Amino acid sequence: MFTFQGRGKSVTCNGQTRRDFLQVGTLGALGLSLPHLTAAKSQGAMRPDQDDRNCIMIFNLGAPSQLDLWDMKPDAPAEVRGPFKPIATTNPDLQISEILPQHAKIADKFSLVRSVHHTGAAVHDAGWQMMQTGRLFSGGVNTPHIGSVVSFERGRKTDLPAFAVLPQLMGRGGGNMPNGQAGGFLGKAHDPFSLNADPSKENFKVPDLLPPIEIDSTRLERRRRIRDLVDQAAATFEASESADLLGSNFESAFRLMTSPKAREAFDLTKEPQKVRERYGMNRFGQCCLLSRRLIENGVRFVTINTFLTVFDEITWDIHGSKPFTSIEGMKNIVAPLYDQGYSALVEDLDQRGLLDSTLVCNLAEFGRTPRVNPAGGRDHWPQCFTCGFAGGGVQGGRIVGASDPIGAVPADRPVQPADVAATIFHSLGFDIHKALPGPGGRPFPIVDSGHAPIHELF
Repeated sequence: MFTFQGRGKSVTCNGQTRRDFLQVGTLGALGLSLPHLTAAKSQGAMRPDQDDRNCIMIFNLGAPSQLDLWDMKPDAPAEVRGPFKPIATTNPDLQISEILPQHAKIADKFSLVRSVHHTGAAVHDAGWQMMQTGRLFSGGVNTPHIGSVVSFERGRKTDLPAFAVLPQLMGRGGGNMPNGQAGGFLGKAHDPFSLNADPSKENFKVPDLLPPIEIDSTRLERRRRIRDLVDQAAATFEASESADLLGSNFESAFRLMTSPKAREAFDLTKEPQKVRERYGMNRFGQCCLLSRRLIENGVRFVTINTFLTVFDEITWDIHGSKPFTSIEGMKNIVAPLYDQGYSALVEDLDQRGLLDSTLVCNLAEFGRTPRVNPAGGRDHWPQCFTCGFAGGGVQGGRIVGASDPIGAVPADRPVQPADVAATIFHSLGFDIHKALPGPGGRPFPIVDSGHAPIHELF
Protein backbone atom coordinates (compact mmCIF):
# COMPACT_ATOMS: atom_id res chain seq x y z
CA MET A 1 0.00 0.00 0.00
CA PHE A 2 1.13 3.56 -0.72
CA THR A 3 0.75 6.29 1.88
CA PHE A 4 0.74 9.74 0.31
CA GLN A 5 1.13 12.92 2.35
CA GLY A 6 1.60 15.92 0.11
CA ARG A 7 5.28 16.94 0.15
CA GLY A 8 6.13 14.28 2.71
CA LYS A 9 7.22 10.74 2.09
CA SER A 10 5.49 7.48 1.26
CA VAL A 11 6.52 3.98 2.16
CA THR A 12 5.63 0.97 0.06
CA CYS A 13 4.91 -2.52 1.34
CA ASN A 14 8.49 -3.53 0.44
CA GLY A 15 9.96 -0.69 2.49
CA GLN A 16 10.99 1.63 -0.33
CA THR A 17 10.43 5.38 0.13
CA ARG A 18 9.10 7.56 -2.66
CA ARG A 19 7.81 11.11 -3.00
CA ASP A 20 4.16 11.45 -3.89
CA PHE A 21 1.03 13.46 -3.44
CA LEU A 22 -2.02 11.72 -1.99
CA GLN A 23 -2.99 8.75 0.14
CA VAL A 24 -4.85 6.24 -2.02
CA GLY A 25 -4.58 3.00 -0.07
CA THR A 26 -4.57 -0.29 -1.88
CA LEU A 27 -6.56 0.93 -4.91
CA GLY A 28 -8.23 -2.47 -5.00
CA ALA A 29 -11.66 -0.93 -4.85
CA LEU A 30 -10.75 1.10 -7.92
CA GLY A 31 -10.05 -2.04 -9.91
CA LEU A 32 -6.39 -1.00 -9.91
CA SER A 33 -3.31 -2.56 -8.36
CA LEU A 34 0.08 -0.88 -8.21
CA PRO A 35 2.13 -4.10 -8.48
CA HIS A 36 0.59 -4.77 -11.86
CA LEU A 37 1.23 -2.40 -14.74
CA THR A 38 -1.37 -2.21 -17.47
CA ALA A 39 -0.45 -4.66 -20.21
CA ALA A 40 0.05 -3.39 -23.74
CA LYS A 41 -3.09 -3.63 -25.81
CA SER A 42 -3.20 -6.53 -28.23
CA GLN A 43 -3.36 -5.69 -31.90
CA GLY A 44 -6.19 -6.77 -34.18
CA ALA A 45 -8.44 -8.05 -31.40
CA MET A 46 -11.56 -6.24 -32.52
CA ARG A 47 -13.32 -4.90 -35.58
CA PRO A 48 -12.46 -1.17 -35.76
CA ASP A 49 -15.98 -0.24 -36.88
CA GLN A 50 -17.41 -1.50 -33.58
CA ASP A 51 -14.91 -0.06 -31.14
CA ASP A 52 -17.65 2.16 -29.72
CA ARG A 53 -19.91 -0.73 -28.79
CA ASN A 54 -20.61 -1.05 -25.06
CA CYS A 55 -22.27 -3.62 -22.84
CA ILE A 56 -24.50 -3.64 -19.77
CA MET A 57 -24.60 -7.12 -18.28
CA ILE A 58 -27.47 -7.63 -15.85
CA PHE A 59 -26.63 -10.65 -13.76
CA ASN A 60 -29.73 -12.12 -12.18
CA LEU A 61 -28.03 -13.45 -9.08
CA GLY A 62 -30.03 -16.28 -7.54
CA ALA A 63 -31.30 -17.64 -10.89
CA PRO A 64 -34.82 -16.75 -12.13
CA SER A 65 -37.31 -19.46 -12.97
CA GLN A 66 -37.59 -19.85 -16.72
CA LEU A 67 -40.96 -21.57 -16.27
CA ASP A 68 -42.47 -18.68 -14.31
CA LEU A 69 -41.09 -15.84 -16.42
CA TRP A 70 -39.87 -16.33 -20.01
CA ASP A 71 -40.49 -19.94 -21.03
CA MET A 72 -43.92 -20.77 -19.70
CA LYS A 73 -45.66 -24.09 -20.22
CA PRO A 74 -49.39 -23.31 -19.82
CA ASP A 75 -50.46 -26.79 -21.02
CA ALA A 76 -48.20 -28.68 -18.62
CA PRO A 77 -49.40 -30.17 -15.30
CA ALA A 78 -49.89 -27.69 -12.45
CA GLU A 79 -46.72 -28.77 -10.63
CA VAL A 80 -44.75 -27.86 -13.78
CA ARG A 81 -46.47 -24.73 -15.08
CA GLY A 82 -46.69 -23.03 -11.68
CA PRO A 83 -49.28 -20.42 -10.60
CA PHE A 84 -48.80 -17.74 -13.26
CA LYS A 85 -50.45 -17.22 -16.62
CA PRO A 86 -48.82 -16.09 -19.88
CA ILE A 87 -49.76 -12.73 -21.38
CA ALA A 88 -49.50 -11.31 -24.89
CA THR A 89 -46.69 -8.91 -25.77
CA THR A 90 -45.81 -6.41 -28.47
CA ASN A 91 -44.28 -9.40 -30.25
CA PRO A 92 -47.15 -11.58 -31.57
CA ASP A 93 -44.91 -14.65 -31.46
CA LEU A 94 -43.96 -14.25 -27.82
CA GLN A 95 -45.83 -14.69 -24.57
CA ILE A 96 -44.25 -14.09 -21.17
CA SER A 97 -45.42 -14.17 -17.58
CA GLU A 98 -48.15 -11.93 -16.24
CA ILE A 99 -45.73 -10.83 -13.50
CA LEU A 100 -43.60 -9.01 -16.13
CA PRO A 101 -46.12 -6.56 -17.65
CA GLN A 102 -43.49 -3.91 -18.47
CA HIS A 103 -41.41 -6.48 -20.33
CA ALA A 104 -44.50 -7.28 -22.41
CA LYS A 105 -44.62 -3.67 -23.62
CA ILE A 106 -41.05 -3.75 -24.98
CA ALA A 107 -40.91 -7.35 -26.23
CA ASP A 108 -40.11 -6.11 -29.72
CA LYS A 109 -36.81 -4.72 -28.40
CA PHE A 110 -35.32 -7.82 -26.74
CA SER A 111 -34.80 -11.43 -27.78
CA LEU A 112 -34.74 -14.61 -25.71
CA VAL A 113 -32.54 -17.69 -25.86
CA ARG A 114 -34.52 -20.48 -24.22
CA SER A 115 -32.02 -23.30 -24.54
CA VAL A 116 -29.05 -22.24 -22.38
CA HIS A 117 -27.53 -24.98 -20.24
CA HIS A 118 -24.26 -25.96 -18.60
CA THR A 119 -22.64 -29.01 -17.04
CA GLY A 120 -21.22 -27.31 -13.97
CA ALA A 121 -22.33 -28.12 -10.45
CA ALA A 122 -25.74 -26.82 -9.42
CA VAL A 123 -24.18 -24.30 -7.01
CA HIS A 124 -24.37 -20.56 -7.47
CA ASP A 125 -20.71 -19.64 -7.79
CA ALA A 126 -20.00 -22.37 -10.35
CA GLY A 127 -22.69 -20.84 -12.54
CA TRP A 128 -21.52 -17.29 -11.82
CA GLN A 129 -18.03 -18.23 -13.01
CA MET A 130 -19.19 -20.04 -16.15
CA MET A 131 -21.71 -17.45 -17.33
CA GLN A 132 -19.44 -14.42 -16.83
CA THR A 133 -16.22 -15.91 -18.18
CA GLY A 134 -17.36 -18.69 -20.51
CA ARG A 135 -15.43 -21.29 -18.53
CA LEU A 136 -15.56 -23.26 -15.31
CA PHE A 137 -12.78 -22.56 -12.81
CA SER A 138 -10.47 -25.56 -13.01
CA GLY A 139 -6.80 -26.40 -12.71
CA GLY A 140 -6.20 -23.19 -10.78
CA VAL A 141 -6.85 -21.10 -13.91
CA ASN A 142 -9.07 -18.14 -13.11
CA THR A 143 -10.50 -16.93 -16.41
CA PRO A 144 -11.15 -13.17 -16.55
CA HIS A 145 -14.62 -11.69 -16.66
CA ILE A 146 -15.72 -10.60 -20.13
CA GLY A 147 -15.55 -6.98 -18.95
CA SER A 148 -11.96 -7.50 -17.82
CA VAL A 149 -11.05 -8.70 -21.31
CA VAL A 150 -12.64 -5.54 -22.69
CA SER A 151 -10.59 -3.48 -20.22
CA PHE A 152 -7.38 -5.27 -21.19
CA GLU A 153 -7.89 -5.05 -24.94
CA ARG A 154 -9.40 -1.59 -25.27
CA GLY A 155 -8.56 0.36 -22.14
CA ARG A 156 -10.50 3.33 -20.89
CA LYS A 157 -12.09 6.02 -23.05
CA THR A 158 -12.14 8.75 -20.41
CA ASP A 159 -11.14 9.33 -16.80
CA LEU A 160 -13.70 6.70 -15.84
CA PRO A 161 -12.67 3.02 -15.72
CA ALA A 162 -13.35 0.74 -18.67
CA PHE A 163 -15.20 -1.85 -16.53
CA ALA A 164 -17.49 -1.26 -13.54
CA VAL A 165 -19.69 -3.41 -11.28
CA LEU A 166 -22.82 -2.03 -9.62
CA PRO A 167 -23.65 -1.84 -6.76
CA GLN A 168 -20.78 -4.06 -5.60
CA LEU A 169 -19.14 -7.41 -6.21
CA MET A 170 -21.08 -10.60 -5.54
CA GLY A 171 -20.91 -12.05 -2.05
CA ARG A 172 -20.85 -15.68 -1.01
CA GLY A 173 -22.38 -18.37 -3.18
CA GLY A 174 -21.96 -21.45 -1.02
CA GLY A 175 -19.50 -23.27 -3.26
CA ASN A 176 -16.21 -21.62 -2.20
CA MET A 177 -15.24 -20.84 -5.80
CA PRO A 178 -14.25 -17.61 -7.59
CA ASN A 179 -17.37 -15.73 -8.64
CA GLY A 180 -16.07 -14.69 -12.06
CA GLN A 181 -16.09 -10.93 -11.39
CA ALA A 182 -12.33 -10.35 -11.57
CA GLY A 183 -9.45 -9.84 -13.96
CA GLY A 184 -8.28 -13.41 -13.40
CA PHE A 185 -5.02 -14.21 -15.14
CA LEU A 186 -5.02 -10.76 -16.79
CA GLY A 187 -4.16 -9.30 -13.40
CA LYS A 188 -5.86 -7.14 -10.80
CA ALA A 189 -5.31 -4.08 -12.95
CA HIS A 190 -8.32 -5.33 -14.91
CA ASP A 191 -10.56 -6.08 -11.95
CA PRO A 192 -13.73 -4.00 -12.20
CA PHE A 193 -14.30 -0.72 -10.45
CA SER A 194 -16.80 -1.59 -7.71
CA LEU A 195 -19.22 1.13 -6.64
CA ASN A 196 -19.55 -0.21 -3.07
CA ALA A 197 -22.57 1.97 -2.38
CA ASP A 198 -26.35 1.94 -2.82
CA PRO A 199 -27.33 4.62 -5.37
CA SER A 200 -30.92 4.63 -4.13
CA LYS A 201 -29.91 6.03 -0.73
CA GLU A 202 -30.55 9.71 -0.11
CA ASN A 203 -26.94 10.33 0.97
CA PHE A 204 -25.44 8.26 -1.87
CA LYS A 205 -21.76 8.99 -2.49
CA VAL A 206 -19.05 7.00 -4.26
CA PRO A 207 -16.46 6.07 -1.59
CA ASP A 208 -13.52 6.03 -4.01
CA LEU A 209 -14.23 9.54 -5.23
CA LEU A 210 -14.12 11.00 -1.72
CA PRO A 211 -10.91 12.42 -0.22
CA PRO A 212 -9.03 9.54 1.47
CA ILE A 213 -9.48 9.32 5.23
CA GLU A 214 -5.72 9.23 5.78
CA ILE A 215 -5.35 12.91 4.88
CA ASP A 216 -4.89 14.73 8.17
CA SER A 217 -7.74 16.64 9.78
CA THR A 218 -6.38 20.04 8.81
CA ARG A 219 -6.57 19.16 5.14
CA LEU A 220 -9.98 17.57 5.55
CA GLU A 221 -11.22 20.93 6.80
CA ARG A 222 -9.89 22.51 3.64
CA ARG A 223 -11.47 20.12 1.14
CA ARG A 224 -12.04 22.85 -1.36
CA ARG A 225 -8.23 23.20 -1.66
CA ILE A 226 -7.46 19.51 -2.16
CA ARG A 227 -7.47 19.79 -5.93
CA ASP A 228 -4.87 22.57 -5.81
CA LEU A 229 -2.77 20.50 -3.42
CA VAL A 230 -2.68 17.41 -5.59
CA ASP A 231 -2.08 19.41 -8.76
CA GLN A 232 0.92 21.11 -7.19
CA ALA A 233 2.35 17.89 -5.77
CA ALA A 234 1.63 15.96 -8.95
CA ALA A 235 4.02 18.18 -10.85
CA THR A 236 6.75 17.39 -8.33
CA PHE A 237 6.00 13.70 -8.47
CA GLU A 238 5.90 13.49 -12.25
CA ALA A 239 9.40 14.94 -12.41
CA SER A 240 10.77 12.21 -10.13
CA GLU A 241 12.28 8.91 -11.16
CA SER A 242 9.63 7.08 -9.14
CA ALA A 243 6.90 8.01 -11.59
CA ASP A 244 8.00 5.40 -14.09
CA LEU A 245 7.76 2.70 -11.43
CA LEU A 246 4.10 3.35 -10.80
CA GLY A 247 3.02 3.12 -14.44
CA SER A 248 -0.44 3.60 -15.84
CA ASN A 249 -2.27 2.16 -12.84
CA PHE A 250 -1.25 5.08 -10.66
CA GLU A 251 -2.24 7.51 -13.39
CA SER A 252 -5.64 5.83 -13.68
CA ALA A 253 -6.30 6.14 -9.96
CA PHE A 254 -5.29 9.78 -9.92
CA ARG A 255 -7.45 10.59 -12.94
CA LEU A 256 -10.49 8.94 -11.41
CA MET A 257 -10.21 10.61 -8.02
CA THR A 258 -9.63 14.09 -9.40
CA SER A 259 -11.91 14.08 -12.43
CA PRO A 260 -14.97 16.37 -12.41
CA LYS A 261 -16.37 14.32 -15.30
CA ALA A 262 -16.17 11.16 -13.20
CA ARG A 263 -17.92 12.80 -10.28
CA GLU A 264 -20.67 14.11 -12.50
CA ALA A 265 -21.24 10.71 -14.12
CA PHE A 266 -22.02 9.24 -10.70
CA ASP A 267 -24.22 12.14 -9.63
CA LEU A 268 -27.81 10.92 -9.92
CA THR A 269 -29.14 14.25 -8.72
CA LYS A 270 -28.45 15.48 -12.25
CA GLU A 271 -31.37 13.32 -13.40
CA PRO A 272 -34.95 14.64 -13.28
CA GLN A 273 -36.90 13.08 -10.42
CA LYS A 274 -39.41 11.73 -12.93
CA VAL A 275 -36.68 9.77 -14.67
CA ARG A 276 -35.38 8.34 -11.39
CA GLU A 277 -38.87 7.27 -10.42
CA ARG A 278 -39.41 5.62 -13.81
CA TYR A 279 -36.44 3.35 -13.06
CA GLY A 280 -37.67 2.68 -9.52
CA MET A 281 -36.37 4.22 -6.32
CA ASN A 282 -34.70 1.02 -5.22
CA ARG A 283 -31.15 -0.30 -5.46
CA PHE A 284 -31.60 -2.22 -8.70
CA GLY A 285 -33.54 0.51 -10.46
CA GLN A 286 -31.03 3.20 -9.59
CA CYS A 287 -28.16 0.93 -10.62
CA CYS A 288 -29.83 0.58 -14.03
CA LEU A 289 -30.04 4.36 -14.30
CA LEU A 290 -26.45 4.76 -13.17
CA SER A 291 -25.31 2.20 -15.73
CA ARG A 292 -26.82 4.33 -18.48
CA ARG A 293 -25.00 7.40 -17.16
CA LEU A 294 -21.70 5.52 -17.00
CA ILE A 295 -22.07 4.26 -20.56
CA GLU A 296 -22.86 7.81 -21.70
CA ASN A 297 -19.70 9.03 -20.00
CA GLY A 298 -17.29 6.50 -21.46
CA VAL A 299 -17.42 3.30 -19.40
CA ARG A 300 -17.26 0.40 -21.84
CA PHE A 301 -18.70 -2.42 -19.75
CA VAL A 302 -21.03 -2.33 -16.73
CA THR A 303 -22.22 -5.36 -14.78
CA ILE A 304 -25.27 -4.90 -12.56
CA ASN A 305 -25.75 -7.50 -9.85
CA THR A 306 -29.48 -7.60 -9.19
CA PHE A 307 -28.68 -8.96 -5.75
CA LEU A 308 -25.46 -9.37 -3.76
CA THR A 309 -25.83 -12.80 -2.21
CA VAL A 310 -28.39 -15.58 -1.99
CA PHE A 311 -28.19 -15.50 1.79
CA ASP A 312 -30.22 -13.18 4.03
CA GLU A 313 -31.77 -11.39 1.08
CA ILE A 314 -34.91 -11.92 -0.99
CA THR A 315 -33.64 -12.90 -4.46
CA TRP A 316 -34.48 -15.06 -7.47
CA ASP A 317 -33.42 -18.09 -5.38
CA ILE A 318 -36.98 -19.35 -4.85
CA HIS A 319 -36.53 -22.57 -2.87
CA GLY A 320 -39.80 -21.75 -1.15
CA SER A 321 -38.76 -22.00 2.49
CA LYS A 322 -36.90 -19.54 4.69
CA PRO A 323 -34.30 -18.08 4.47
CA PHE A 324 -34.95 -18.31 0.73
CA THR A 325 -37.67 -16.74 -1.38
CA SER A 326 -41.07 -18.22 -2.17
CA ILE A 327 -42.75 -18.04 -5.55
CA GLU A 328 -45.12 -15.49 -4.03
CA GLY A 329 -42.13 -13.45 -2.85
CA MET A 330 -40.83 -13.46 -6.39
CA LYS A 331 -44.21 -12.26 -7.65
CA ASN A 332 -44.69 -9.50 -5.08
CA ILE A 333 -41.15 -8.22 -4.50
CA VAL A 334 -38.49 -9.41 -6.93
CA ALA A 335 -40.31 -9.40 -10.28
CA PRO A 336 -41.87 -5.90 -9.93
CA LEU A 337 -38.59 -4.10 -9.21
CA TYR A 338 -36.83 -6.05 -11.94
CA ASP A 339 -39.60 -5.49 -14.45
CA GLN A 340 -39.57 -1.75 -13.81
CA GLY A 341 -35.80 -1.25 -13.84
CA TYR A 342 -35.07 -3.36 -16.91
CA SER A 343 -37.86 -1.94 -19.05
CA ALA A 344 -36.88 1.63 -18.10
CA LEU A 345 -33.27 0.97 -19.05
CA VAL A 346 -34.09 -0.48 -22.48
CA GLU A 347 -36.60 2.28 -23.25
CA ASP A 348 -34.25 5.01 -22.08
CA LEU A 349 -31.32 3.70 -24.11
CA ASP A 350 -33.57 3.44 -27.14
CA GLN A 351 -34.95 6.96 -26.78
CA ARG A 352 -31.46 8.39 -26.37
CA GLY A 353 -30.15 6.59 -29.45
CA LEU A 354 -27.82 4.41 -27.37
CA LEU A 355 -29.46 1.00 -27.75
CA ASP A 356 -27.86 0.18 -31.09
CA SER A 357 -24.41 0.73 -29.61
CA THR A 358 -25.12 -0.85 -26.21
CA LEU A 359 -25.72 -4.56 -25.71
CA VAL A 360 -27.95 -5.28 -22.70
CA CYS A 361 -27.70 -8.93 -21.75
CA ASN A 362 -29.64 -10.67 -18.99
CA LEU A 363 -27.77 -13.65 -17.59
CA ALA A 364 -28.11 -16.01 -14.65
CA GLU A 365 -26.17 -18.91 -13.18
CA PHE A 366 -28.84 -21.50 -14.03
CA GLY A 367 -32.59 -22.02 -14.11
CA ARG A 368 -35.08 -23.66 -11.75
CA THR A 369 -36.39 -27.19 -11.48
CA PRO A 370 -39.23 -28.16 -13.83
CA ARG A 371 -41.46 -29.19 -10.94
CA VAL A 372 -42.46 -27.15 -7.92
CA ASN A 373 -40.93 -28.68 -4.77
CA PRO A 374 -42.88 -29.62 -1.60
CA ALA A 375 -42.05 -26.23 -0.04
CA GLY A 376 -43.78 -24.45 -2.90
CA GLY A 377 -40.61 -23.30 -4.64
CA ARG A 378 -38.17 -24.44 -7.29
CA ASP A 379 -34.59 -25.60 -6.83
CA HIS A 380 -31.35 -25.22 -8.82
CA TRP A 381 -31.39 -26.47 -12.42
CA PRO A 382 -28.42 -25.88 -14.77
CA GLN A 383 -29.86 -28.25 -17.40
CA CYS A 384 -31.98 -25.55 -19.08
CA PHE A 385 -32.67 -21.85 -18.62
CA THR A 386 -33.31 -18.59 -20.50
CA CYS A 387 -31.08 -15.58 -21.21
CA GLY A 388 -32.11 -12.30 -22.83
CA PHE A 389 -30.38 -9.87 -25.20
CA ALA A 390 -31.24 -6.38 -26.44
CA GLY A 391 -29.38 -3.74 -28.43
CA GLY A 392 -25.79 -3.96 -29.59
CA GLY A 393 -26.79 -5.24 -33.01
CA VAL A 394 -29.27 -7.80 -31.65
CA GLN A 395 -32.60 -7.86 -33.50
CA GLY A 396 -35.50 -7.58 -31.06
CA GLY A 397 -38.47 -9.92 -30.93
CA ARG A 398 -36.62 -13.15 -31.67
CA ILE A 399 -36.78 -16.47 -29.88
CA VAL A 400 -33.74 -18.73 -30.24
CA GLY A 401 -33.85 -22.36 -29.18
CA ALA A 402 -36.55 -24.18 -27.27
CA SER A 403 -36.89 -26.34 -24.21
CA ASP A 404 -38.78 -29.61 -23.96
CA PRO A 405 -42.47 -29.67 -22.88
CA ILE A 406 -41.61 -29.26 -19.19
CA GLY A 407 -38.69 -26.83 -19.53
CA ALA A 408 -36.18 -29.41 -18.34
CA VAL A 409 -33.66 -29.70 -21.19
CA PRO A 410 -33.01 -27.99 -24.53
CA ALA A 411 -35.11 -29.47 -27.33
CA ASP A 412 -33.62 -27.27 -30.03
CA ARG A 413 -30.45 -25.19 -30.53
CA PRO A 414 -28.63 -25.92 -27.23
CA VAL A 415 -26.46 -23.01 -26.05
CA GLN A 416 -23.56 -23.17 -23.58
CA PRO A 417 -21.87 -20.45 -21.49
CA ALA A 418 -18.98 -20.16 -23.95
CA ASP A 419 -21.51 -19.47 -26.72
CA VAL A 420 -23.01 -16.69 -24.61
CA ALA A 421 -19.54 -15.20 -24.06
CA ALA A 422 -18.85 -15.45 -27.80
CA THR A 423 -22.12 -13.63 -28.48
CA ILE A 424 -21.15 -10.73 -26.22
CA PHE A 425 -17.68 -10.49 -27.72
CA HIS A 426 -19.17 -10.61 -31.21
CA SER A 427 -21.56 -7.77 -30.42
CA LEU A 428 -18.63 -5.72 -29.12
CA GLY A 429 -16.68 -6.31 -32.31
CA PHE A 430 -14.05 -8.72 -31.01
CA ASP A 431 -12.37 -11.46 -33.00
CA ILE A 432 -13.35 -14.46 -30.87
CA HIS A 433 -10.36 -16.41 -32.19
CA LYS A 434 -7.95 -13.89 -30.69
CA ALA A 435 -5.65 -15.25 -27.97
CA LEU A 436 -4.95 -13.55 -24.65
CA PRO A 437 -1.64 -13.82 -22.75
CA GLY A 438 -2.58 -16.60 -20.35
CA PRO A 439 -0.89 -18.14 -17.32
CA GLY A 440 2.78 -18.80 -17.88
CA GLY A 441 2.72 -16.67 -20.99
CA ARG A 442 0.97 -19.28 -23.08
CA PRO A 443 -1.74 -18.15 -25.51
CA PHE A 444 -5.24 -18.43 -24.08
CA PRO A 445 -8.21 -18.13 -26.45
CA ILE A 446 -10.85 -15.54 -25.67
CA VAL A 447 -13.42 -18.28 -26.31
CA ASP A 448 -12.70 -22.00 -26.40
CA SER A 449 -12.68 -23.61 -29.83
CA GLY A 450 -15.94 -25.22 -30.91
CA HIS A 451 -18.04 -22.34 -29.61
CA ALA A 452 -19.52 -19.49 -31.63
CA PRO A 453 -21.82 -16.49 -31.30
CA ILE A 454 -25.57 -17.04 -31.39
CA HIS A 455 -25.84 -15.63 -34.91
CA GLU A 456 -29.63 -15.96 -35.02
CA LEU A 457 -29.82 -12.96 -32.69
CA PHE A 458 -28.18 -10.58 -35.16
